[in-house]
Amino acid sequence: MARDTTNAAPLEDFGTLVAYLAEGCKPAAAFRIGTEHEKFAFFAEGNRPVPYHGPASICALLDGMQQRLGWEPILDDGHVIGLASADGQGAISIEPGGQFELSGAPLEDLHQTCRESRLHLVHLQAIAEPLGIRFLGAGGSPVWRIDETPRMPKSRYDIMTRYMPKVGSQGLDMMYRTCTIQVNLDFSSEADMRRKMQVSMKLQPLATALFAASPFTEGRPNGLKSWRGDIWRDTDNARAGLLPFVFSDTFGFADYAEWALDIPMYFVIRDGRYQDCTHLTFRQFMAGGLKGQLPDWQPTVGDWINHLSTLFPDVRLKRFLEMRGADAGPWRRICALPAFWVGLLYDDEALAAAHDATAEWTVAEVESLRNAVPAHALQAPFRGRPLLDTAREIMAISRLGLKNRARLNDDDRDERMFLAPLDDMLDRGATLADDMLAQFHGPWNGSVEPLFRDYQC
Repeated sequence: MARDTTNAAPLEDFGTLVAYLAEGCKPAAAFRIGTEHEKFAFFAEGNRPVPYHGPASICALLDGMQQRLGWEPILDDGHVIGLASADGQGAISIEPGGQFELSGAPLEDLHQTCRESRLHLVHLQAIAEPLGIRFLGAGGSPVWRIDETPRMPKSRYDIMTRYMPKVGSQGLDMMYRTCTIQVNLDFSSEADMRRKMQVSMKLQPLATALFAASPFTEGRPNGLKSWRGDIWRDTDNARAGLLPFVFSDTFGFADYAEWALDIPMYFVIRDGRYQDCTHLTFRQFMAGGLKGQLPDWQPTVGDWINHLSTLFPDVRLKRFLEMRGADAGPWRRICALPAFWVGLLYDDEALAAAHDATAEWTVAEVESLRNAVPAHALQAPFRGRPLLDTAREIMAISRLGLKNRARLNDDDRDERMFLAPLDDMLDRGATLADDMLAQFHGPWNGSVEPLFRDYQC
């Protein structure tokens, strides 16, 4: 998230919390696609991580992009920690370990999305190349230890860094050593949100398998296909993972708000300063939990918006739905991830087919799959057969949805073209992680270093 909000409108009651989520409903004609992608910055010489400060640094990349794009700098205690376009149609941010992220504009089709990501990388590479900086597309940092990984000067991350070890064993790895691709998608009503959230929550482990690309840690195979997926199994389970109540036939905005109320907060922002609030839940905050501790102790709409951004379920509900299960990867994967979900969720026939295909999947089955996928990816057992078989069936539904959308480029090709990397993978039965491991044990001669050369964004 590039910028935390400071919306000072008062939160009057529980209904205000629910209404904020419900205001995300929009007609299908106004549905948009918002793609976010992260990548690891590294120095070509020695494959070293890039620090925040210095002439060749994350700060220098942000300054260069600001000059090139004219976007507004986002400051935190005097440090540039991101950029925002003047029209609100895009932002650049940095993750805790210097992972460089584009939060893309809400676009109408995948052709626009892919052009946007390509143009972002062209701009970024033009600035980075003279500095000796390049970018790795992978789900996990393959070499650097935590103590070798830079830390970005962002107040929110300072609070999280102190808090994470209290609530899970892998929270700092999540913050500092993982990268993802996400897509944000719209809904038209509470019922539409319910169906999309149920389908995507059930299929998120499949997305983790399809995009598995983090088989190395600290220079060696880690025994996993998606280390990032495994990390999310013990990061902060109060606010992350699978949400069983989403599977209810009556699930709605109020249920999500009720859950969010009982999650510990990270912070509130007052007078431009981040105040650590990890000692109380949002419900306690609403009941006056900061009275006497801060002059402006009353909860605001901005506090609610920021709190929602600190929740990490596999599918996150805001005024849109965020698909959060995928490892990052090279450029073509940046286009494939939104294509997979748009095909499933943005066409009525495909959404109905995906709902029917997953209707009988239980919470226990999805949880078991979620636990198995990090190690086994597409070979994870599911309902008596390899997940690969289910993946091929779900991919056919996604392909149908993209065909039905009939969004053509100048060469009269529709959006199915962006599924090509996944189609190839399913034909071979091998994920990106499988390819990386095969190269490690073959032409890379037991070294992870060639990963930085062969899997650049």
